[in-house]
Amino acid sequence: MVRSARPNFLLFITDQHRADHLGCAGHPWLRTPHIDALAARGCRFTDFHVATPICQPNRASLMTGRLPSAHGLQLNGRELSHGERTFVQGLRDAGYRTALAGKSHLQNITAVPPFWPQAAERLAHESKALFPGRYGQEVARRWDEDDDFELELPYYGFEQVALTMGHADEQSGHWRRWLRRQVPDADRLIGPDNALPTPDWALTRLRQAWRTRVPEDLYPTAYIAEQSCKMLRGFAAGDAPFFLQCSFPDPHHPFTPPGRYWDLYRPDEVDLPHSFDAELVDAPPPVAFLHAQRAKRPDHFKPGHGAFAVTHQEAREALALNCGSIACIDDAIGQVMAELDRLGLADNTVLMFTSDHGDLLGDRGLMFKGGLHYGGLTRVPFIWSDPMTSGASASHAPRETSALAQTIDIAATVLARAGLQPAHGMQGQSLLPLVSGQANALRSSVLIEEEGQRLDFGLGQRIRMRTLRTGDHRISIYDGQPWGELCDLRADPLELRNLWNDPASQALRSQLMAELAYAMLRQSNTSPYPLASA
Repeated sequence: MVRSARPNFLLFITDQHRADHLGCAGHPWLRTPHIDALAARGCRFTDFHVATPICQPNRASLMTGRLPSAHGLQLNGRELSHGERTFVQGLRDAGYRTALAGKSHLQNITAVPPFWPQAAERLAHESKALFPGRYGQEVARRWDEDDDFELELPYYGFEQVALTMGHADEQSGHWRRWLRRQVPDADRLIGPDNALPTPDWALTRLRQAWRTRVPEDLYPTAYIAEQSCKMLRGFAAGDAPFFLQCSFPDPHHPFTPPGRYWDLYRPDEVDLPHSFDAELVDAPPPVAFLHAQRAKRPDHFKPGHGAFAVTHQEAREALALNCGSIACIDDAIGQVMAELDRLGLADNTVLMFTSDHGDLLGDRGLMFKGGLHYGGLTRVPFIWSDPMTSGASASHAPRETSALAQTIDIAATVLARAGLQPAHGMQGQSLLPLVSGQANALRSSVLIEEEGQRLDFGLGQRIRMRTLRTGDHRISIYDGQPWGELCDLRADPLELRNLWNDPASQALRSQLMAELAYAMLRQSNTSPYPLASA
């Protein structure tokens, strides 16, 4: 069979996965041999950051190549407009077959009213419709209550979708329907109330971890891998190029690694982050607030949706279970890669690996995410493994780069590799000059945005913040607050010393504030084009 000369693409994406939690990134005890194999024959980015460390908006940024302030899905609880053009749509229009197995999260997964704005204010905006199209397609309850409920395809450019929504073993969508076909009364296996007993685990008391009864071969990670393999077999039967996104909802909390992955790593054997008990210099008020909040009711504390302070034991358990989930994903990726090889597709398929954001996982004694732009949250893995830069003739292609890059660059890079032009309004840049060794850097800084829905940290308003990160420094500002953060990343890589109020750093602070303002102007939305002169 004659195959297309155009490359195929396979994107692996995890959820809430720190950049340093990979064997190839130097993790001291986590083993990820299959992801490491991608890095060994590709290029691993060591300073790759999100557009925002929030799930939905960063996934929308990946799909559109645009910052949240440009594509409009700025915070969890909004939905990506059908008026936005995704790079997957661009590939499909050019003749690519397109498919998604796993998590999408481009539309809301619940119909619960938002935390902000309040009901009276919200009613005034309900008449303002989104761009025409069908929304609410990922609401889990609709899938659970109606076995005939389905996505309207193509879905943001994906012509095939095997969908999962949610986290842990409580996911919905196509996986839940499939599980019910495999096991009579399958719901008895799911959730903390049906879990295997773990009386000594602190996180189970916080309902942030439980030992699932769902077997390894029926767990969502296994389902996503098998669906990906099935889609690959379908692609192999034709001669058109393809784009497949294999999207795992783990290792996001709650932690429920199945079977042997639950105790693959033990809490008493893991090391806490170096910053866990470190002395912080002029820490921003949110950090102090989170620790004080936990100290008020240490025996009755229940974490909410965002970051919270943890005990040593809770952090050790989270680290162990997080790594168990990553090991489970790594084996699933190995299964998909083996199928790619078996089908004879590997020699013409570009492989990518990334995540939608990180996790504090014990940094500064905190866990989860939200309202803080430390590297543990904003820096994510990115690996580009291209058969064109893996052979002996590609001797200049680097195996690792410290060049600043960002989630919004993925769309432009895939399109460029496919020989297609980026859509107007895409703000990312093609990374091909970096992975081919033709350039050492593309930019001097990245802009990171965050818009929150909740009133966090006792500030009296929802979180709105912007960060400029260069190779040497990070500056972060919060809307309406007189304080901010300034860190010297070379001298203080753990970001323990805030130089915002340091007298000797005021000139640097002014310089970076100006650079931040110019970055925000440079990345302001330019789409759509004008239709006439006026």
